[in-house]
Amino acid sequence: MTALQAAADIGSVVIATRESRLAMWQAEHVRDALRSRFGLAVDLLGMTTRGDQILDRALSKVGGKGLFVKELETALEEGRARLAVHSLKDVPMEMPEGFSLVAVWEREDPRDAFVSPRYQRLADLPQGAVVGTSSLRRVVQLLALRPDLRIEPLRGNLDTRLRKLDEGQYDAIVLAAAGLMRLGLAARIRSRFDRTQMLPAAGQGALGLEIRSDDQALAGLLAGTRHRPTWLATLAERAVSRTLGGSCSMPLAAHATWTADGQLELAGLLGDADEPLRPPRRAGETAAVADEGSAEALGQRVAEALQG
Repeated sequence: MTALQAAADIGSVVIATRESRLAMWQAEHVRDALRSRFGLAVDLLGMTTRGDQILDRALSKVGGKGLFVKELETALEEGRARLAVHSLKDVPMEMPEGFSLVAVWEREDPRDAFVSPRYQRLADLPQGAVVGTSSLRRVVQLLALRPDLRIEPLRGNLDTRLRKLDEGQYDAIVLAAAGLMRLGLAARIRSRFDRTQMLPAAGQGALGLEIRSDDQALAGLLAGTRHRPTWLATLAERAVSRTLGGSCSMPLAAHATWTADGQLELAGLLGDADEPLRPPRRAGETAAVADEGSAEALGQRVAEALQG
């Protein structure tokens, strides 16, 4: 059976998505691609998640990044939607029973971006400057570079974070470059951190597609949309976090890149949430990766090295 025949059998698909501008862009991007490639009838179901509603507390205190996906999974479970589109870094490392991450699409720039109205880079900030982020991963790496900085919490969607910066609440903030680029806001990026300065989160910059595990027809179609280099790289990254029990309460980073000779180079970083000024541990390994099993095995080895 061809992909077009399979799409005809599937019929229509509703995508569950958060209603933030970035989440809607991502869902519309997937919708348009599925319509164009397969001729599928695709609609969107916009939703507000608890992660969007709770803005006065750190995610690590109220349930972690899973708060951004729970309502979408409920829509899948109840049949109101067949597909959920996520920023992959927001997807918990252990999928709930009955749900599957069936595809990861080619990632945008995975780096973290330095955003400031006055300063070009982190090194230009004055002593004691206020930098906004609620990511423990970013906190420990920022303090490793500049222990004099004052790190203050920053929650809300991308537009809210930029507004708070522009109102003068922070001297600079750190955001994922991918989100800014997808919304046409690349001009707000003053500089990008290279991964020796700030290692990205597992899956950062990539889109993940989640469905019910029993929706075999849709699973078969979407598996063919995977961007294989990103799929294997993010499997290795997510294996680091899964092995360590990673969550929002753990300052953990993992990022994989392909070398010129086709091997996967995976780097990991683990900080101390209780002592963020303590230098984070780093580990890495390069290996030949040809399938899902070898990707996840690489991630497990790097995680074990981080544990020491």
